[in-house]
Amino acid sequence: MKVLLADDHDLVRDTISSFLEREGDMQVTCADSLSQAQYNIRKNGPFDIVLLDYVMPGMNRLDGLTKTLALNDDKPVAILSGTAPRAIAEEALALGAAGFLPKTMAAKSLVNAVRFMAAGEKFAPIQMMIDSPDQTGGSMAKKLSPREREVLSGLCQGLSNKEIARNLDLQEVTVKLHVKTLLRKIEARNRTHAVIISKENGF
Repeated sequence: MKVLLADDHDLVRDTISSFLEREGDMQVTCADSLSQAQYNIRKNGPFDIVLLDYVMPGMNRLDGLTKTLALNDDKPVAILSGTAPRAIAEEALALGAAGFLPKTMAAKSLVNAVRFMAAGEKFAPIQMMIDSPDQTGGSMAKKLSPREREVLSGLCQGLSNKEIARNLDLQEVTVKLHVKTLLRKIEARNRTHAVIISKENGF
């Protein structure tokens, strides 16, 4: 199965591609922007399924979805997102997306969803579709102290606690405490989820 994965965050892209390639029958091509994804489709496509990050460069909300559907000969194209609300998922599906995948899905669930969509089915997580759509999170940064925002900025740069501590002239144990606190405040499951939430809230 030929899969095209487009996401501008290295950690997310590498993690998801490793999940898929572990299956043995999935050949994953990666891109870090919509333009690079479209270049890959023109050069190597169409792909059996394309996975597009909702907020990467060039997407312009869901305009990138419709353009990619046409370019990929209407083969399945799905949207990846960390925190986009239910309304966006519904709009994506209405525009012809094969599915809407939260980036926090367990590895096996993600793989199963990709196979499901590649087979021509539609996918959206049940819990997301029944939850309240009011998940805007626009005031995320206001929930954090100035120091927590500095630590979060370090996480977004892919720095370790030790590196963040050195940059901010703090003890590593203090950074660990800030990380734990900010994860709770922005309702992130882990460091990667915190980065995803930050990016989609324009942090």
